[in-house]
Amino acid sequence: MEEIAVRVGGAAGDGIASIGETYSRSLSRLGLHVFGLNAYQSVIRGGHVWFQARAAAERVWSQGDGCDVLYALNQETVDVHAPSLRENGVLVYDPEKFTVDASKLPVGVKTLAVPTLEIARKYTSQSILQNAAGLGASAYLVGIPLDVLQGCLADSFGKKKGDVVDWNVKASAEGYAFARDHAPITPKPLQSRGPPKMLMTGNEAIALGAAAAGCKFLAQYPMTPASGVMHWMAAHDRLLGVVVKQAEDELAAINMAIGASYGGVRSMTATSGGGFALMVEALGMAGMCEIPLVVVEAQRTGPSTGLPTKTEQGDLNLMLGAGQSEFPRAILAPAHPVEAFYATIKAFELAEAWQTPVLLASDLHLSENYATVDRSEITFPQEIESLYKVIPNGSDYKRYQYTPSGVSPRSLPGQAGLQWVAGSDEHDEKGHLVGDIKAGIPIWVAERAKMMRKRMSKMSGLATATEPPVLEGPAVAELTIVAWGSTVAIARDAMKLLAERQVPTNMIAVRTVWPLHGEAIAKQLRAAKRTLLIEANYSGQLGRVIRAETGIDFPHRFMKYDGEPFYPMEIVGEAMEVVNGRK
Repeated sequence: MEEIAVRVGGAAGDGIASIGETYSRSLSRLGLHVFGLNAYQSVIRGGHVWFQARAAAERVWSQGDGCDVLYALNQETVDVHAPSLRENGVLVYDPEKFTVDASKLPVGVKTLAVPTLEIARKYTSQSILQNAAGLGASAYLVGIPLDVLQGCLADSFGKKKGDVVDWNVKASAEGYAFARDHAPITPKPLQSRGPPKMLMTGNEAIALGAAAAGCKFLAQYPMTPASGVMHWMAAHDRLLGVVVKQAEDELAAINMAIGASYGGVRSMTATSGGGFALMVEALGMAGMCEIPLVVVEAQRTGPSTGLPTKTEQGDLNLMLGAGQSEFPRAILAPAHPVEAFYATIKAFELAEAWQTPVLLASDLHLSENYATVDRSEITFPQEIESLYKVIPNGSDYKRYQYTPSGVSPRSLPGQAGLQWVAGSDEHDEKGHLVGDIKAGIPIWVAERAKMMRKRMSKMSGLATATEPPVLEGPAVAELTIVAWGSTVAIARDAMKLLAERQVPTNMIAVRTVWPLHGEAIAKQLRAAKRTLLIEANYSGQLGRVIRAETGIDFPHRFMKYDGEPFYPMEIVGEAMEVVNGRK
C-alpha cells in the first residue's frame, strides 16, 4: 500500500472527533503509521467539524491532500469535502438525511448510501448510534478488519458495559456487512504491518516528556490549544506524583510555577498566545531572579482571540521579546510528537542547568492532532540529576555569585546559612537589592552592568547546549526549504512528492529558534542553490530573525496565515514555481 485516507465531517456535537479517533486507533493497531487531523470549532453544537485519518506503512508527517473515503453526516460536508475525494474514492452518506447529486461529484468518485439511522433505530432512539453504523461501512471500504474496529469501539467506552457497548458493536457490524454487500468498489483488506503503534497528540507528548524530566508541579489555566497538557497530567497525577493546579488565570499560573521552582520543584505552565501575553511580566521576574521555568506556548491565530481553534506560528516575536528588558532564554520548536517529547525533557534540563526560563514553541497543528509513535522511539532518562549546588553550612553564600558561565550556586530555601533574597529589583551577588536608592552611585552603576553581563553570559552556554539546525534530505538539491515547528513535518511530506517529480530538495529544520545558531544556518544557506522560507504567519518572523543574525534574506517565501495548516501539495506548487523560475 502507498497510503489510505478516510475523512468524516458533520456538525459539532455529532461525535466527529470520536469517529476520527476510532479510525486512527484502528489503523495504528494494524501497525500502520497514522496522522489524524482534528478540525473543529469553538461551539458546542453546529458549525462544521471534520477529521481525517491518513495511514501508510511508512511514516506520514501530515494530513496529506486528499481522501479515499468520505463519511458525510450532513450536506455541508459533501459540499466542502467531496472535491478532496481521489479517483475511485467513495462518498458514504445516509439517504434518509439528504440526497447526493452524483453528477456534481468529481470524476471517478462513487457513492454508497447506507441506512445508518435505520440501523440505529433497531437498538435505540438515540440517533448518535448512527455513527457506529457509518463507522462500520467506512471501515470496510478502507480495509480495516471488523474485529479491529470493534475492539477500538469497545475500548472507547472504557469501563462502561451493557447495552451501550453492545449496541455500538452490533451497529458497526451491520454497517460493515451492508458495505460489503453494496460497495461500489472491492477494497483490499489491510494487513498487519507489525505491532500496534502508540497514538498521541503533541500535547500528550509534551506532558509525557515533562513527566519523564521529573516535573512535579503544573499550574495552568485552560486555553486552546494547550489545554490537553493539563488534561493528560491531571489524568495521571497520582500515578506520577505530580501536583496539577488549575489556576484562576494565566498570571496566577506562571507565578505559581515560579514559586514552586523557587522552592526546588521542577515546574511548568502551558498556555497559548493570549495567555502568554499575560505572563510576560512574571517571565521577566524569573529572568531577574534566575529561577528555572518551562513555559509551553501553543500558538493559535491572533491577534487577540483571533481564531481560537485554528493554527498559526505568529507568536515568535512575542516569545523573543516577552518580559522587560533583556535576559537569557531558549526557544525550542519541535515538529512531531516524538520531537516534542525530547524537546520537553531538554527544556527542563536547560532551564535548571542555566537557571533561566525556557519556552517550548508548539502550535495547534502539533498540539492537538494525532500521530503514531513507535514504542522504541520513546525512552526515559535513567536518572534525573538535581543541579542544585549545595554548599556547606556557614559558608559565605552568594546566590548570584559572578562566574565565567553566569551560572551561580543555587540552594534550597530554608537551608541553614544559605538564605538569600529573590527580589525582582536588581541586586548584588548576595541578592541585596540595588533598587532606585543606590542606582546612580558609581559603585552600584558598575554593579548593575556587571550583573547584567553575568546573566547574559549564559547565552553562549545555551547556544552550546542546544541543537543546531538539521539539514534534512540530500546534500545537493535544487531547492532548500527553511521551516520551523509543525511546518517542518508537513514539508517532509512535500519533499517526498517533489522527489517523485525528480526535483531533489532539502530542508533546514530549525528546532532551536533561540539562541539561533546563525553561523551554522548561514553556512547551509550559502551552499543552497535556491531557498524557500515557509512559515504560518504573515511577516516571516523566523526569516527576520535569520536575516538579523546572518544578514541573509529570503527572496522566495510561502507564508500562510488563514488559520489552516499547510498541505503538502501547496508546498509542492510553491516549490515548483521557484525551481522553474516563475517566482
